[in-house]
Amino acid sequence: MPNAYVFGLGKSGIAAARLLKQEGWEVTVSDRSSSEPLRQQQQELQREQITVHLAHSPKLEGSDLPQLIVVSPGVPWDAPVLVQARKLGIETIGEMELAWRHLQSFPWVGITGTNGKTTTTALIAAIFQTAGFHAPACGNIGYAACDLALEVLGKSKIQNPKSKIQNSTPDWVIAELSSYQIESSPSIAPRIGVWTTFTPDHLNRHRTLERYYDIKAHLLQQSEQQVINGDDAFLRHRGVNYWSDACWTSVKGKTHLIGNPNLGTYIEDGWVVSQNELIVKVSALRMVGKHNQQNLLMAVAAARLAGIEKQAIAQAIANFPGVPHRLEHICTWQGIDFINDSKATNYDAAQVGLASVNSPVILIAGGEAKAGEDSTWLQTIQAKAAVVLLIGDAAAAFAQRLKQVGYSSYEIVETMERAVSRAAELAKQDRTRVVLLSPACASFDQYQNFEQRGDHFRQLCQELLS
Repeated sequence: MPNAYVFGLGKSGIAAARLLKQEGWEVTVSDRSSSEPLRQQQQELQREQITVHLAHSPKLEGSDLPQLIVVSPGVPWDAPVLVQARKLGIETIGEMELAWRHLQSFPWVGITGTNGKTTTTALIAAIFQTAGFHAPACGNIGYAACDLALEVLGKSKIQNPKSKIQNSTPDWVIAELSSYQIESSPSIAPRIGVWTTFTPDHLNRHRTLERYYDIKAHLLQQSEQQVINGDDAFLRHRGVNYWSDACWTSVKGKTHLIGNPNLGTYIEDGWVVSQNELIVKVSALRMVGKHNQQNLLMAVAAARLAGIEKQAIAQAIANFPGVPHRLEHICTWQGIDFINDSKATNYDAAQVGLASVNSPVILIAGGEAKAGEDSTWLQTIQAKAAVVLLIGDAAAAFAQRLKQVGYSSYEIVETMERAVSRAAELAKQDRTRVVLLSPACASFDQYQNFEQRGDHFRQLCQELLS
């Protein structure tokens, strides 16, 4: 029996392990952590004859080496053990690559970008589903792609009564792909590739901006058709020479398009126009902000390339509520709106979130800091934030940056519990109307992921109502 090793016991690692087991592999999973949820997951997988090692860093020693290594997105592609594996000739792939090998007979829409990809992915999936397609969202959103592959095999372990994935094969696969997933999945070739934005991010992992760009660009190069945000300055600059045949989008109108304007999707007189046809009024979209209008255009462009009629597009957009953790309204307490923007894990996303809400704002920020340019974010704080409450490992560094630009209305509160209680106290005292969690940081200092951070914020906000 062939031997496979899975690195990482997250959602994607679990799905990959089960898929490999179903294929007849002897499967071992390892994870460096050892929390109670992981121990419970360990017991469940071991009942399925999948070996799980927790608090473990694998070593490639001896004669019993694996024939295949599958990597979860959180494991750096240049980790020494993976570099060693490739030198030893051990096939090393990402979980998305494993899923692709089972799902490549179905057409994919692959969405990538620094910011905006989750909303765009969710909106594309909603449009395709409204049009009658079985088009589940997977990858960096929704289900692990290997869970979808298991469903096609009739062996899914998904336990969700509302799941769209119920013993049927997909018409389309709508996949959100991070740079981590693309890097370890070189074969993925979508029918339609969508590039939402490009700004510096993940440089502590990818080292250079050029390397980060090349990883993202690879997905678009592999795609039969491309949709690209023409309002993104970096993509627009590069696109003049490299993406002339793409479907470009712009909130600024047809004259701002590059490439073939007859393929483009843009806003004109309050309407979304795609391939020279009026599709839907912009006002039908319930989400606020120019960035969401850009997301809307890219979703419409992808749908039109797939041949979806404008009636289904308009219906889906009118009914689309937005996505969790991205400018998500949690509750209104004593006239104060509490908004969860936990998915804003870098300066650009946090700046967009802060710019999109009414001011003055009490901002909760901090976590595990990333490399990047923070000047626009700091300017927006100066313009809109009444107080900034700082949490997590980045709190002291953020306080220093705020002090450097002459902003003094900040407090280091360290934890989410203190942040929410202090925000409620200050908002009531100063009659501030909005409390916004928009961290500008990764979550890994205090949480497993941004979803867990946002869920904790939601729980604390809802406790104010009780």
